[in-house]
Amino acid sequence: MGKGIVDELKKEFSLEDEWLAYQLRPETPKEGILLTTLFPGADLTQRYESLNRAGEPYGIHFAHLERVRNSQSALEAAEYAKDVGKFHEFHERVFHAYFTELQDIGNVDLLAAWAQEIGMDAGSLLDALKTGMYKDRLEEAHRSAVANTITAVPTFIIEDSIKLVGAQPISVFKQKLLSLEK
Repeated sequence: MGKGIVDELKKEFSLEDEWLAYQLRPETPKEGILLTTLFPGADLTQRYESLNRAGEPYGIHFAHLERVRNSQSALEAAEYAKDVGKFHEFHERVFHAYFTELQDIGNVDLLAAWAQEIGMDAGSLLDALKTGMYKDRLEEAHRSAVANTITAVPTFIIEDSIKLVGAQPISVFKQKLLSLEK
């Protein structure tokens, strides 16, 4: 949903966005973790109703995810996409695959297929993942997140001074951006 917020804000404000990889649950095993295990007793139906209300203005629909997946490979693939000028397209494709299609974003073959769909070289991506080419970059992003006390996604940092956590209403972002213009 962060991308939808940023895209909407770009219609009114001159913004440059920089996306940093942050793995929320690096301990997640390859097969994932059931949401009912992560959030025992939580009303997940209500959670998805809330998410869908928040995502509606941006054309985002959340299916009922049952399992959190390990995102390490997807984050590394997104770094590759940055390097080849396809980050936003790749990010959007993976987001849709995970939250709407309920696909496993830890599956490197799926990542390669999605990369190819948007015009990236799937073989080069797989080579980069196999060699761990972007692991250092992800570790640096993690250190930066820790230094900025980031513990949730999305987290927005504006001009190194304002931190907004979560998909807040667009009015909150506009208010903060307008306060910087004064």
